[in-house]
Amino acid sequence: MAGKWLPAAELTASGRPVLCPGEIESSLLSSVDLHSEENPNFPNFKSGILILTTHRLLWISDSDPGTATAVAVPLAAINHIFSLKKSIKSMFASPRIRFQVFAAPDGKVDAGGSNLAVITLVLRGKGDHEAFVTKFWEAWRARAWESETSKPGSSSGTGGSGSREGESGWSSNGLRLAGVSGILRKEQEMWESTDKSLQEAFQDLNALMSKAKEMVMLAEKMRQKLLSGPTTQPGANDEEMGSKQEMQDWMLSVGIASPVTKESAGALYHQQLSRQLADFVKTPLEKAGGMINLIDIYCLFNRARGTELISPEDLLQACSIWEKFDVYA
Repeated sequence: MAGKWLPAAELTASGRPVLCPGEIESSLLSSVDLHSEENPNFPNFKSGILILTTHRLLWISDSDPGTATAVAVPLAAINHIFSLKKSIKSMFASPRIRFQVFAAPDGKVDAGGSNLAVITLVLRGKGDHEAFVTKFWEAWRARAWESETSKPGSSSGTGGSGSREGESGWSSNGLRLAGVSGILRKEQEMWESTDKSLQEAFQDLNALMSKAKEMVMLAEKMRQKLLSGPTTQPGANDEEMGSKQEMQDWMLSVGIASPVTKESAGALYHQQLSRQLADFVKTPLEKAGGMINLIDIYCLFNRARGTELISPEDLLQACSIWEKFDVYA
């Protein structure tokens, strides 16, 4: 029934969403209803977890992973986001976020649709709702799902013969500097040059971070191929098998594309961390024969999370609630 109106979202065995390439989680809210006030046939999704990513809005029912319902609203299908209404009545009611989406003639949400429909999110749980709306706007405007068409090239200046740029008493445009005004102009040029250098440095840093995401995804694909391949090959010597084992170990620790953080998950941090840990720990457990030290898992998990490190207490608490949320690895 849900797939008739909204695209279905894929979940892992622990109930975590399977993200698209390059997709990153931004924020998370609990106890959220999703429905359409204009379409009476649209199903009412009650009290689920709402996850905002750079590509989609994901709604996941708060039930066992095996029976959970998960739907998605692509941000590319959103035409407009309405501002939050602030009134005396709204102070005593659950906040509502309304946005307009493109829909196909049959009513299904589709980025290429010609019709329009309004979807409402009712935020019944606790959390910073205004911050969520701000991130919602930012993710929609950023349009991260669109591939970069072109990147601006660095411009290089040409210096003519006999240029006095950089010489004491001369400006970069060849004007002679004198007195207090000359000193101020020279200082201004130095600040502009420093600002330009900083901008170029941050552009390089952003490019490096975007490439890092691509490398993590590439390494994940290579790791899956290595793990799915035959363990033994006829004629393979010990050196080749050792190299393959070393490559598998390295790929295992490359990284998690979108680690759960306290900033993105909020009050559901330990619950979502527990689910992500359950997905991550399967491969190390299989390689270790079904049993592994918590210290080893702590090191592997933190190495995979990169800079988003967790404390030993967070790991212990995430493991302790596996039984409660039925996310045994």
